[in-house]
Amino acid sequence: MSRRQLIKKMGGLGLLMVAPPLLALSSGAFASVPEKSLNIYNTHTGESLKKCIFWLDGKLNREAMTDLNRLFRDHRTNQEFTMDPNLMHLIHNIWEKIGSREMVHLISGYRSPKTNAILRQKSCGVASNSQHLSGKAADIMVPGRTMKQVQQAAKSLKAGGVGRYANFVHVDTGRVRYWGPA
Repeated sequence: MSRRQLIKKMGGLGLLMVAPPLLALSSGAFASVPEKSLNIYNTHTGESLKKCIFWLDGKLNREAMTDLNRLFRDHRTNQEFTMDPNLMHLIHNIWEKIGSREMVHLISGYRSPKTNAILRQKSCGVASNSQHLSGKAADIMVPGRTMKQVQQAAKSLKAGGVGRYANFVHVDTGRVRYWGPA
């Protein structure tokens, strides 16, 4: 193999390491699933989306993602952010895995740096580099299901971070890791 070929291959590997969520969306990972939707309620704003179809005919539905970005906004600052579409897939898959028809309750989605700093001052459990800051995390609960059931469903998917707390489960699309009670 020539040096040029090696560099080309390594460049491709670098892309694979940097952009796995983008590749997951564009590869066949979700392409065979015709439709994915969320029934989700923001506990802080009282807003909800019913059957918000964010994945349709093997493609991301941009209009639905705009609605989800609004729902997942930082409720303290009212700041919106472009959420990671893989987070929506993850929440949908958790919801399906636990077999619920109840709305997923969103406790926290995007967090602005200002909000994250305030929360860090109030609690030692808030990360300075939280996945919430990059639109890759949500704190959720599902009525009629225990936090342990939601945690176990999320962990079984091996799709990112999962942390169980007393009143919610944190899920994110970062590296796979777990914390909180087993």
